[in-house]
Amino acid sequence: MVSVLFSPISIKGLPLANRLMRSATFEQIAAKDGDVSPKELDLYRDLAAGGVGLIITGIINVCEQGRISPRQNSLSTDGHIPGMARLASEVHGQGGKVAVQLFHAGRESARMHAWRGGGPAAGPSALPGEAHFPYENRAMTQEEILQVVDDFGKAAGRAKEAGYDGVQVHGAHAYLLGQFLSPHTNHRQDEWGGSLSNRLRLHLEILAAIRAQVGPDYPVMFKLGVADGFEGGLPLEEGLKAAELLAQAGCDCLEISQGLRGDNYEQSEFHTKVDRPGGEAYFRSWAAKVKQRVDIPVAAVGGVRTPEIAEEILARGEADLVALSRPLISEPSLPARWQKGDTARTRCISCNKCFELVLQGRHISCIFDRQESANKV
Repeated sequence: MVSVLFSPISIKGLPLANRLMRSATFEQIAAKDGDVSPKELDLYRDLAAGGVGLIITGIINVCEQGRISPRQNSLSTDGHIPGMARLASEVHGQGGKVAVQLFHAGRESARMHAWRGGGPAAGPSALPGEAHFPYENRAMTQEEILQVVDDFGKAAGRAKEAGYDGVQVHGAHAYLLGQFLSPHTNHRQDEWGGSLSNRLRLHLEILAAIRAQVGPDYPVMFKLGVADGFEGGLPLEEGLKAAELLAQAGCDCLEISQGLRGDNYEQSEFHTKVDRPGGEAYFRSWAAKVKQRVDIPVAAVGGVRTPEIAEEILARGEADLVALSRPLISEPSLPARWQKGDTARTRCISCNKCFELVLQGRHISCIFDRQESANKV
């Protein structure tokens, strides 16, 4: 029987039944207006019933300029509160805990801008397209940056009003906060660029704006990319310092992931070959380094596929929680299975066929489920 993995923990006074976190996973099944769909209510009910200690929602846009998909949920207006409240209620009805992940795509919203017939998307600096991202983008103005800070704060206030147990700010991967933190995409010469403290300014201003809306006792977390997936991007040492500064500024929990993506899966958060020796838990060393520098809970994410590895990470003090994404797409009830003593590795094989569906504009699902459905026809 796994022991530490299913021991309780709390984040800013929020009690969790175990150390497993559902890492934010974009399902692309929202209603077209950004409201919650019946499919989402079913999905989150299943996740909560499956025994995960804390559910982080899929990416929730804080403003229309930062939207990445027409099928993405939103907390950009008060009109979205009732639908989001229904989702929180479904989780709580199963005894679960749930936090909203607040999101702005930055230059990655270029596809949405092109689809809508608008101008180029905005990021920290004006940049041409790259091999893996062929869209050019313009630089955000000072007024736009301050508006984004305000948007995050107000969206967090709406999340609290809707009954969520906390919020997590998306500061990883290819998106706006990761773009500001990385010297690869942030070439600004003002107070938002240059030094690490300036490139982290957006994170800290957002944290302050959220705290002003939700008060001192509400859990405010960050998913932080501490290094980019390629040479010449954000170096690990700067990412570790950023984690330290966020903790000092009042962040309540850090989920440690990668920053900007490179040209292939192995230069992203979506590693394949996780079942090979040394392939599992590929970001655990980063989480361990962060854990040495901060006194708040740290979550390790990235390729954890067995309870033995999860237990080892926790027992060694490398992290306080273990976050799962792709395994819970394949098996929403995986935590309950492990806790009941069936400790076989997850069904997920890290093939990324689920993620590729999202890139095609379709809702996320596991290839094994699709094959089973096809065999029943």
